[in-house]
Amino acid sequence: MADYTKYILKVTAGPDYDPKNHSEVRVNTADSVEISTEHLDAKVWVRVKDYRGLPHGSPATSPYFEHANHTGDRYGIAYSFRLKKDITGDKLVFGNDFDHPIRDRLPWGFSTAFNWVKGWVDATMEGDAYADEPYLYSPILSSMNILQIGGKGQSIDAVAEGAGEKTGEGDEAATIFIEGAQADGQEVREKSGMPANNTQRKRHYQQLQPRQDFVFEKDRAYACDFFNGYLDFNEFSLKLPILTIPVIKYWDGQPLRTHTLRYVLRNLETKEVYFVILFSLVPVEQVNTENAGETTGSKQEAQEKAEKDKSNEQTQTKSSNDDLD
Repeated sequence: MADYTKYILKVTAGPDYDPKNHSEVRVNTADSVEISTEHLDAKVWVRVKDYRGLPHGSPATSPYFEHANHTGDRYGIAYSFRLKKDITGDKLVFGNDFDHPIRDRLPWGFSTAFNWVKGWVDATMEGDAYADEPYLYSPILSSMNILQIGGKGQSIDAVAEGAGEKTGEGDEAATIFIEGAQADGQEVREKSGMPANNTQRKRHYQQLQPRQDFVFEKDRAYACDFFNGYLDFNEFSLKLPILTIPVIKYWDGQPLRTHTLRYVLRNLETKEVYFVILFSLVPVEQVNTENAGETTGSKQEAQEKAEKDKSNEQTQTKSSNDDLD
């Protein structure tokens, strides 16, 4: 069986699929990654229980997982956003996709797991894992565990701060988002017929017509939290009540290389990407090699600087002696 300790997790977030445009997420901290594009302004936070990843020295957990609402969760993706144009609820989706086929690497039990999730967790999840570019998307109205509707013109910082209660202190503090609304967002919930309870809201928007009728408005702030106890990023396995799938087991025989899982918020109709969160499993030996290279480079730069300073000092000394003559 492949050894998961040969890999280390790295999480980044950015405006598109290109990792070069991403910023590293400081997992389990109060720091967010801010994303601003022609489509929206957003902030993203990621929490992972038993985190064993980059950057080195990251907290292994978060007060988030000590809260009564999250003791059974293994990870959480929270984000606040404000759109720059309206989009209907049936078009704004969140989920996973790939730019290459994965059908030959799908683990045993995948179909069973997919059917269980669709039947018991998210009936609106749609996708094709066997396509050349596989995807699994769900409307955020029916898939987000928590949805807060903020005020018109409210900032993404303000809606996140007001979305729940703060727990923890300093760099590791976390705001536990709860279902609800702020400012005139409460009126939006009521007029749209959105249930106050998150479970009822998800069930309500399993119906297509309510999703089509709801509009995520331009310049209105929203806050969401997506979490569950099914993905274990510490052991890189999928843990469902009906079975456990050690995903890394199916990499046996393959050379060590980076493997990625990406979450994307996008427009289903236009295919416009709003933001991407990339979970990358990086070979530990690759990280060690890169760190060694950086250390060598830093030492070389320091040595060159010292030699330059010494040369400048000798030049200044010679100049002073010439002046005395």
